[in-house]
Amino acid sequence: MKFSSLCAATLLGVTSLLTFPAQARDDGRYANSPLKPWFESLHSEFGQCCTDADGYVIADVDWESDRGRYRVRIDDEWVVVPDGAVITVPNKIGRTMVWKHYIDGHPRVRCFMPGSMT
Repeated sequence: MKFSSLCAATLLGVTSLLTFPAQARDDGRYANSPLKPWFESLHSEFGQCCTDADGYVIADVDWESDRGRYRVRIDDEWVVVPDGAVITVPNKIGRTMVWKHYIDGHPRVRCFMPGSMT
């Protein structure tokens, strides 16, 4: 009986860890990057985009543009990028990046920086 209680408690603990979204944070990997101040200055109408450690590179096949509107595929779900989330400063790294968050379990875009699509 104790073994089954221990297994149930362990399973409950692991399940609870998996249900809470992980918060991205700067863990110091990019402290000496010459682009760190630039990344930290990026913001959209939804707030600061944070740092490179918080952004995710999006492959060219996972984003598209149609008449000035963008869509990105995040976690196998196509998400429309709000106009206010688009970063309009020149892209110093050339790669498409997205800063995401979740609402009701679905990804949303806080910041989006289009790349060169080459």
